[in-house]
Amino acid sequence: MNAPTDTHSSPASDTHTPTDAEPTAPPLRLRLAAHTAVPRLLDGAWWPHSYDVLTEVPRLLAGLPRTWGHIVSVMVNGRVWSAAPGRMLVANQVVRLHRTTAVHAPNTVVLLAPGRGRWDLLVVPPELTEAAAEPIMAAAIANLA
Repeated sequence: MNAPTDTHSSPASDTHTPTDAEPTAPPLRLRLAAHTAVPRLLDGAWWPHSYDVLTEVPRLLAGLPRTWGHIVSVMVNGRVWSAAPGRMLVANQVVRLHRTTAVHAPNTVVLLAPGRGRWDLLVVPPELTEAAAEPIMAAAIANLA
């Protein structure tokens, strides 16, 4: 399914400004492809800060466009992401976590929302530098990945 046009970082959910004593969450590094009538292999690219599922997936879900609806299922590569329970609570809603070791899509995360669709995001390895990650993200949203 195609994603709406959007390129953004983590949205501000409130007007609270963190103090020096408060830790701030790192920005969401997400690029979404332009919406087109032509089906795409990828709907965008996500460059998480780690492979910690319990930390990164809630940040990703919080930063997605509202038009994608409530994501109820997330599938990640079980070979690289940390172990996690089959379900997690994100913004007071249950999200099912699935792990796959399929060779055909080792660097993607698949998001499902009932009645809205499926979105596939390329996962850019967190250990890459910005100089290495940026061209990969740009290629993903240009449908070259």
